[in-house]
Amino acid sequence: MGRVLATQYEEVVVDRLFAGNVQLIKALQPLVEAAETTLHLDEAKRTRTMIRVDAGSGTLDDLNWRLSRGYEIMAKEYSGQRVLRLVKTVTEWIQDPDWSERSFGWVTEPPTGYVRPVRRIAVRCRRQDGTFAYGVLSCSLSAQQVLAVLGRRSTQAVDPLAVLAAYVTFYDQRGGGIETSFKGDKQGLGLTKRNKKRFEAQHMLLLLGSLAHNVVVWARRWLSSQKIQHYGLLRMVRDVFHVSGLLRFDASGSVVEIVLNQEACLTRSFIRPLRELLTPLHMVVNLGET
Repeated sequence: MGRVLATQYEEVVVDRLFAGNVQLIKALQPLVEAAETTLHLDEAKRTRTMIRVDAGSGTLDDLNWRLSRGYEIMAKEYSGQRVLRLVKTVTEWIQDPDWSERSFGWVTEPPTGYVRPVRRIAVRCRRQDGTFAYGVLSCSLSAQQVLAVLGRRSTQAVDPLAVLAAYVTFYDQRGGGIETSFKGDKQGLGLTKRNKKRFEAQHMLLLLGSLAHNVVVWARRWLSSQKIQHYGLLRMVRDVFHVSGLLRFDASGSVVEIVLNQEACLTRSFIRPLRELLTPLHMVVNLGET
């Protein structure tokens, strides 16, 4: 399963099902093209779009395809041999101020193979046996742009340590969104292992799960209750959507009143925004014993 997530909004942009032998290196381009269609990413919008990926799609050809499309990139180098060669060009390793086992430095070898300018940072982390694990990050954003995205002062652009730390932090921020969304779908929506025999049927089930994911995310925003804004999918489904109540219908079968259980601990936190949401639809929301 491949997913494009609008991390800031926690919304699924694209979900695609692939054969079991397809890895990210082959799946990312179709996912990006599908996201372009969903979000109507024309040339102007692509220049304002950042794609952050792990090493699984950090080959030179993949990065150049994205750069040629106008995207900004933050990616980890795919080739282990190239990483070992590039880290040898680092002239000074700087200690990470937030993690004592990590340090980073500028790769001094010119990035001649890219279709657009990029900056490369080598990162090393100490293993338990005392040796280092290495990685190389490639980013097309300038230091000022990275600092702006992170909400840091532009004056830090003249501080080499602050700039290096900003690039690495910017890469670190890629993680968590996709993994958290998958975990939420499994726990909150019950989407676990494959349970359809045909590929097409499983893909349809996947798309229904994407719709359910987004509806839960939107519902949290619609309810606009401060108490539940930090809830994940599991707590929304388990705690908010399971508040008991009654529905009252008119003669034509339309819902005209919702009575929520006044004893439920969360009811009072979202009844006001729920009223504001449903009043234009001529529905009354009240508290009562259910």
